[in-house]
Amino acid sequence: MMICHRYLLATLAIALSIERGTAAGSHSSWRRPSCNSFATTSENTRCASSSSSITDDALNLPLKLRGGSTIADDGEITDEEEEDEEVEQRKIQQQKKEEFEKLSKYRTEQQILYQIRSTYLSEMLALRGVPLPTITSVSTADGDKPPEKVDWDCAMCTEEDPKSCLYSFDAEPNTKVVAPLGTDQWISLSALNRLRRTDPTKVEPMWHSRYSILKSWFADESEFSMLQHVGVKGFLVSSVLLDGGNGLVLRSLLIMTVLSVIITLMPLLEFIVGRIIVSAPFWAQWTTWGRVVRAGFPLKLLLGQLAWKGVATTFSKLENNVREYIVDMECEILEESVPLTVGVDSVEEEEDVSDEEEVESEYDNLDGEDFDSYDDYDDDYDY
Repeated sequence: MMICHRYLLATLAIALSIERGTAAGSHSSWRRPSCNSFATTSENTRCASSSSSITDDALNLPLKLRGGSTIADDGEITDEEEEDEEVEQRKIQQQKKEEFEKLSKYRTEQQILYQIRSTYLSEMLALRGVPLPTITSVSTADGDKPPEKVDWDCAMCTEEDPKSCLYSFDAEPNTKVVAPLGTDQWISLSALNRLRRTDPTKVEPMWHSRYSILKSWFADESEFSMLQHVGVKGFLVSSVLLDGGNGLVLRSLLIMTVLSVIITLMPLLEFIVGRIIVSAPFWAQWTTWGRVVRAGFPLKLLLGQLAWKGVATTFSKLENNVREYIVDMECEILEESVPLTVGVDSVEEEEDVSDEEEVESEYDNLDGEDFDSYDDYDDDYDY
């Protein structure tokens, strides 16, 4: 539209210039009539040529619009239109991309929902007896591999040959340390036994849960059990007192012991209680404990509960102290009975030495007749 307006303006300018040229020619002929009446023929021709030249010059003048713009600005307008078209195309592409992303997200969510629903249906059908795979049957997450059973090595920690300890960094001198067979991850035998008695959940993580330490080294049915070396004393301490009924045997024995002591000291206790009841200082405090005696049943029940709680707490402390003492006894038994497999005093070296001594003793026991028989045997079969 702007181009059309400019063309119309240019056409009007040309018409105005032509009209001005015509008006100027008629005005000049009106002011100078001498060209027609008094001048010669040559002069008339000169006047006509001058008027025609003025008209041609007016037509040949360059036409410009106001504001300094010309018709040569068509290229710039075309660039703006191209930029507008590119912006519109980009907007359209962006809209298509957003729509595609929304559609992909919707389809992905629907696919996930379908998978969850199918998994849920499979679980429900499997619970009802339909043979279908479930999550537990296809799960292969890291860390689900069960710990493996392993044999053990035992060595003596000395000042000349110190050993590291996973529990206390350095094992005490003249104590035994154990480690899984073929490794150097040592731990003090006493510290290991005490740890399995106080907090068994922290034993296997000492070796990153790779080995089944409790079932391999401290179970009666295991072929690698250390308890097979402890003897009768160790069996009574470990299997009966500490492991019997998950501590029920120890608690029962402790209760029976306390009751036996109370029954044994009953005459003395009766005498002491009787002397206290008939004593003057006790009755002098009648205003204090008389209120409790005359109180209602709820208060007496509350006081009874408090007394029972105090007795139970005291008995629990006594049981823990006795248990710690028995655990220390078990550690001493293990230190004494578990054989060494690595070091100077190991069992293998002792067996080798005993075999060599047996061979030497048999060789020394041979008399001269045996040597003669061997010589005759060599002569008969002389090659």
